Amino acid sequence: MGIDINHKHDRKVHRKEPVSQNVYLRLLVKLYRFLGRRTNAKFNQVILKRLFMSRQNRPPISVARIVRQMKTKQREGKTVVVVGSVTDDKRIFDVPKLKICALRFSEAARTRIIKNGGTILTFEQLAVESPLGQNTVILQGRRTRREANRHFGAPGLPNSHAKPFVREKNRNHEMARGRRKSRAYKA
Repeated sequence: MGIDINHKHDRKVHRKEPVSQNVYLRLLVKLYRFLGRRTNAKFNQVILKRLFMSRQNRPPISVARIVRQMKTKQREGKTVVVVGSVTDDKRIFDVPKLKICALRFSEAARTRIIKNGGTILTFEQLAVESPLGQNTVILQGRRTRREANRHFGAPGLPNSHAKPFVREKNRNHEMARGRRKSRAYKA
């Protein structure tokens, strides 16, 4: 008799392809799968992995953040690569000349970049221009910017800044128990 193997943990949880059935995304996956296999550049493997990611893990990035990240001397003249969306930011007044490759651009961001002498690339254009990721900087937006992240944790506990799911924040709305002696206990 052999040993009984527990198959509870058999499933490996990482994506080998995107969940999306978008034809254009799947064509990009084909392209970068080929480049990842045939070149020994880590860049192509990183792009491929990010193409598989869910929307939550491909957060949008604003033009302002890109401008701020590209200010350094060693990043000057390099192509920005974003596997996700690039959005406009009204709080920044002057956008320098940038070369950006992304999955999609908001209309306002697109017009603003082009108006200031910048260029916009698709991923297939990038594959032709720099198949090994030469002179590129990969950037991504903040994943914790989602409003849902503000609710993570236990609201009401001391030193916790988690946002409660309540209509308003005052003493009568989930702010009493555990905060004062008269309501069960005071932590």
